[in-house]
Amino acid sequence: MGGDGTLIRASKKLIIKEIPVMAVNMGSLGFLTEIKKEETFDTIERVLTGNYEIQKRNFLEIHFNNKMYYSLNEIVLAKAGILSRMIRIRIKSKETEINTYRADGLIIATPTGSTAYSMSAGGPIIKSDLNVVLITPISPHSLSARPLVVGGDEELTLELIEEHDDAHIIFDGQKSLPIKKGENIKVHLSTKTLSLIKPKGRDYYSILREKLNWGVNNVKRIEN
Repeated sequence: MGGDGTLIRASKKLIIKEIPVMAVNMGSLGFLTEIKKEETFDTIERVLTGNYEIQKRNFLEIHFNNKMYYSLNEIVLAKAGILSRMIRIRIKSKETEINTYRADGLIIATPTGSTAYSMSAGGPIIKSDLNVVLITPISPHSLSARPLVVGGDEELTLELIEEHDDAHIIFDGQKSLPIKKGENIKVHLSTKTLSLIKPKGRDYYSILREKLNWGVNNVKRIEN
């Protein structure tokens, strides 16, 4: 019970035990914790009678400085502070260069994370069951630097290419590590998943319509 941030923190422990989770939203938006609190007991009854589905959400697996990390939404390679200058990031798929970005940072997101920071930075929404990874630049210096969707089987390598770049790696907005030139980040879509319990009949598009107010006329009519 909590918001998406609570579930993301808990997911780092759940990834080891692979325990299915019934996530009840006690926060604000709740893309992951999609069960409303007033639906809690009804959902529990459905689970006990087997009337539910399991939805798998892939993690990112990140290798940095001989350690491995997991992120459910995204990792961000970003400049260290608001007053820091833009950084230059080279990104490769295996040994093939994709691009070199000059930007405030770069977001590597799962389909789950496509409705988080990446969406705020102008990235597309990606259906949660697709086997892809999203690359979204943050305030790039070039108008041609657009979000890019790549295959989930690709291993991405990120590196700073200027000595003076002052940057950090941020995991799901909850953990931060400094990085300097010469240190590589390797990222790929993990086979590890978070198993979310959801009531039957609840589909991905209905969640988007509800959370993003799609189809709702928000313009108030002024009548004389």
